[in-house]
Amino acid sequence: MNLNGKKVAVLGCGRSGIAAAHLAAAHGAARVCVFDSDPEAVCHDATVELVAGAGEKEAREFAPELVVISPGIEADKPWALAFTCAGAPIIGEVELAYRYFGGRIIAITGTNGKTTTTALIEHILLQAGRSAKACGNYGYPFSEVALQKPQPEFSVLEVSSFQLETVQSFRPEVAVWLNFAPDHMDRYTKVRDYCRAKLRIFENMDEKQFAIIRVGEKLPHIKPQVVEFSAYDGGGILRYEGTCIKQIDTTVVDLKGTALVQAHNAENTMAGILACRAVGLKDDEIVPALANFEPPHHRCEFVAEEHGVLWLNDSKSTNLHSTEAAIRSQKRPIILLIGGKDKGLDYVPLLPIMQGKVKLCVVFGQIAEQLQRTFSGTCETVRVQTVSEAVRVAATRAESGDVVLFSPGTSSFDQYKNYAQRGDDFRQAVSGILRL
Repeated sequence: MNLNGKKVAVLGCGRSGIAAAHLAAAHGAARVCVFDSDPEAVCHDATVELVAGAGEKEAREFAPELVVISPGIEADKPWALAFTCAGAPIIGEVELAYRYFGGRIIAITGTNGKTTTTALIEHILLQAGRSAKACGNYGYPFSEVALQKPQPEFSVLEVSSFQLETVQSFRPEVAVWLNFAPDHMDRYTKVRDYCRAKLRIFENMDEKQFAIIRVGEKLPHIKPQVVEFSAYDGGGILRYEGTCIKQIDTTVVDLKGTALVQAHNAENTMAGILACRAVGLKDDEIVPALANFEPPHHRCEFVAEEHGVLWLNDSKSTNLHSTEAAIRSQKRPIILLIGGKDKGLDYVPLLPIMQGKVKLCVVFGQIAEQLQRTFSGTCETVRVQTVSEAVRVAATRAESGDVVLFSPGTSSFDQYKNYAQRGDDFRQAVSGILRL
């Protein structure tokens, strides 16, 4: 991609936007300017030109020859389209970085489990002596990795639907499709639009590449070689029995005693094993790395076990599918803490999964009233306002042998700035109640 002498507009001054600006400048762009519609936007990098509070007037005046858009900004809205007034194409930060990255790419998408799988694959590669960076929607912006000298051998790239909307030539060597369930209905008008965006991960792949896919995913025909796995449905190259990942009747690894033993993390592990096999690693390079891997925080994270009650923090659960996976993974009676922002999701599909597993549901946040109506016919449901109140209720009702599962099933933006702050609040409330 020849940027010599060109004007480049980068939309959004978050970390990925700043990285994209540096990458474009490093490859000869005559002028790179970052635009943000927020009048209070700040860039702490003095080498980057920023226009805060930019409107359509500023977009047309700048008249760039290339527009690089951050994933949180919708490319088909008037503000973004104003930057194309001189015929400039719009690409995303991932697409820009792809054009300047010379290494091998393992890309991971799915509604849930992306971050854990991305972190795990990076961990396996590093333990096996390969150079690798987790990036994209997790870790570093891809553009930062593309700027590194030398570049790592592997980019382990978590890609969201928002990032995939604006790819053009992007083609990973291995694409991991973990799962699909409705989400982001505040951005997409139809579920099929969300699915179509995610499917773009396969768009430029051919028979020489690999697609690692969970059994039961209803995908259209794709060109790469498909390798399947499953912890729940059987079938596939790898399956999960007890605490063991098996291939036919041979145990590949026993996850007992690791942080990956719950079924949803076993699926992430199977995807990671298959992805690493696809790029040439052997099982004796892969398996030892699983013993000391710790999943990122807020993903069915152990918080405490006191008086026989297990407390788990799954604040990263921002949709139904992630909560469903967390419920399925538990073998103890569950006290479920669920709630948050109203994203327009229908929670009725959770009812058969909750039946016989969830003994008490404590609902909170903006969506609490809807959840109480939905769940009260399936299990006892208590409505509160805040996470700390939910923890107090759970503490008074939990009995030895129970698990208190904090799996909100929706986003946190009604009360928190992000899921991590929400998860930290949960952990602090548990620590206060249990006096840890």
